[in-house]
Amino acid sequence: MKLSLQRADEFNADFEQQYRWYADQAGEEIAERFLRAVADTLPRLAALPDLGRRRKFRHPMLRDLYSFQVERPFNKILIFYRVTGSTLQAWRLMHGSRDLPRRLVEPPED
Repeated sequence: MKLSLQRADEFNADFEQQYRWYADQAGEEIAERFLRAVADTLPRLAALPDLGRRRKFRHPMLRDLYSFQVERPFNKILIFYRVTGSTLQAWRLMHGSRDLPRRLVEPPED
């Protein structure tokens, strides 16, 4: 059963920040490739939500959270999501080498 996909405001803000970073640092072509990689990964997760890894963070805000890598070559960027009923909510998007328990509870950067 394919889940409907919902992108949280935090996810959209994280995406915009990462997209701008790629555009500024690597050029518009790479930023567009990043956009396509995220756009290709999300429906795949909605169709197969168990592909992701269940996270076991202690903070109550991070319960029931899963993560999955964006498609290559952007696979160091993780999509954090939850499944509620028939919806997959893409909640955050960030580099996997960050201090995840701390960064995930902070609001997205401007």
